[in-house]
Amino acid sequence: MTINIHTVPVTPFQQNCRILVCEKSKKTAVVDPGGDVQKIVTTLNELGLVPEAIWLTHGHLDHVGAADELARAYNIEIIGPHIDEQFWFDALPQQAQMFVLRLVRHSCQRPGCAMAIP
Repeated sequence: MTINIHTVPVTPFQQNCRILVCEKSKKTAVVDPGGDVQKIVTTLNELGLVPEAIWLTHGHLDHVGAADELARAYNIEIIGPHIDEQFWFDALPQQAQMFVLRLVRHSCQRPGCAMAIP
């Protein structure tokens, strides 16, 4: 099995969001969508891909910022990070304040449910 990896630099931090695609089945996951939702969606559209899941490696602001919006747009699940990483999500307001970003919370209760806006 071959997995193709597409990199999309996002946020003012230029954090690397990854789009993983199985070459054979075209099943797709978006990893660490930190922000810039439209940039990620445009890349997916240009590649003719529809994600089946969002994978979060950890809860840093620049890795989770667009997770909820993408999950809602594609009606897909957010997977990860491990429950022991909850403290990162609890600290999202402090992370946003540290980097002078405005944090927008949505109505859902799942991890990754936040978006940072410069």
